[in-house]
Amino acid sequence: MSRIRLVAFDLDGTLIGRGTGVSRRVLDCVGRMLSAGVRGCVVTGRMYKAALPFVRELGLDGPVICYQGAAVVDSSTDEVLRDVPLGNREVLELVRLFDGDRVHLQLYRNDNYYCEARSRFSDLYAEITGFEPVVVDSLAATFAGSPATKAVVVADVPEAESQERRLAEYFGARAYVTRSYPEFVEVLNRDVDKGEALRFVAARHGIDMRDVLAIGDSWNDVPLLEAAGIGVAMGSGPPELLAVAAEVVAGVENDGVADALEKFVLA
Repeated sequence: MSRIRLVAFDLDGTLIGRGTGVSRRVLDCVGRMLSAGVRGCVVTGRMYKAALPFVRELGLDGPVICYQGAAVVDSSTDEVLRDVPLGNREVLELVRLFDGDRVHLQLYRNDNYYCEARSRFSDLYAEITGFEPVVVDSLAATFAGSPATKAVVVADVPEAESQERRLAEYFGARAYVTRSYPEFVEVLNRDVDKGEALRFVAARHGIDMRDVLAIGDSWNDVPLLEAAGIGVAMGSGPPELLAVAAEVVAGVENDGVADALEKFVLA
């Protein structure tokens, strides 16, 4: 067996595709990994409740990294181990920025997400995650005085690219702006990213980051791969991710996760 002691799995686009679950081959490899004493951890932008069914299916226990790292939850007890929300100032600035723009904005709190109207963008998000939004008259009123775990703008891909640039320039060092799906722009506390949260989980297990393997497929996975001793990118990943990967494997439809486990953990 290799020296890997912890494997960090992105979920969407890595373990599962749009409309597809975890493949039998990947499940088998994860089971063999766990039997060999290697820990596993899901690291996702999803809400905890939207990630938990896959964590259970994979047979993982212990911490789940959710919301791009803004929350870490113990899947055995549902205890929140870490909570680093986006501050109320930034939340209300976001609401004002998009007031009247007809851009679909979602804010998250207490493992629910809120928007002001249903649209094809809210429907896309609900279809992918399996959870419906809470529709409110006013995000500003709903989040008055309250932080948000994160914020997400959902738009067509060209608009999402434009909004990512706009928000990164607007907030600068005051927030972390990234994309998960090509249509999803995510805004989080400036101290949050997947790599930073992975370091937190590895430290809880007493595992050196050199003994961690991380697998991801998108822009938000760049910090994840950079933090791990070995970073593996799915072949479908954007150039920014492929550039930081130690290894590139097949896409989710061809069980790239199984390829990575067989090479680095099960060999």
